[in-house]
Amino acid sequence: MQKGSEMNALIPGSRQLNLKKSFKRALHSLLTACPKEFYCSRARTPPPAVHQVINSLHEDIEEEFESICLETQAGTVLDSVEELVEEHSLDPLLSEKSNVGATAQNLSEAKKNELHYLMGMLQKAEEHKRDIGARLELLKREKHDFSSAENLLAELRTGILNYENGHSTRITNT
Repeated sequence: MQKGSEMNALIPGSRQLNLKKSFKRALHSLLTACPKEFYCSRARTPPPAVHQVINSLHEDIEEEFESICLETQAGTVLDSVEELVEEHSLDPLLSEKSNVGATAQNLSEAKKNELHYLMGMLQKAEEHKRDIGARLELLKREKHDFSSAENLLAELRTGILNYENGHSTRITNT
């Protein structure tokens, strides 16, 4: 039953047509219930005069309803409602558009979080760069330390060789 009402909502002018049908049904139900009050206790049908009054009343009420619909431009209003409902159903982002402020705030918050994350990553990268620079300097100093040790070692070798040569010449001279 709900699918039927959804289908009617898609037909142009269906809201106005539904309003008129609903009014006529309600009016018919109301006016057919009234003759029971006018029945004679023995008669099963209302007298012809009551039937004519009811028909006349029915027509007058329908004409008045039509007149009110024209004066208030109910048809135009209902057509506008149909257009808005159709636009809303065709635009899946419409509900998100209505809350632009919250969406902008959420986006701003996400960008701030991303910025903080990137700043933290940059800070870690700079610290890592400083650590690598410090290690490089230490390795350079140690290399210089080793080069001086190599020079010292070379001097010691030379000294030892000179000592051995000097000592061996003394032994052979004696």
